[in-house]
Amino acid sequence: MNRKKKINQTLKAKSKKANAKLHAANKSPYIAKADRDKLAQAQSTSVPTVDIADNVLSDSDATQ
Repeated sequence: MNRKKKINQTLKAKSKKANAKLHAANKSPYIAKADRDKLAQAQSTSVPTVDIADNVLSDSDATQ
């Protein structure tokens, strides 16, 4: 490999790495599958579920 090509190759590699560092913040961090399962379980237990059927029955009982 001649000298010019080697110099250009190293300079391009450095500029690509610098550019990649600048744009890395736009990417969301990776969350492991086990962690996603834990988050889903925590959200499902903390959010109370409301049955629509119970609301309909209670509304119809109130009107009678």
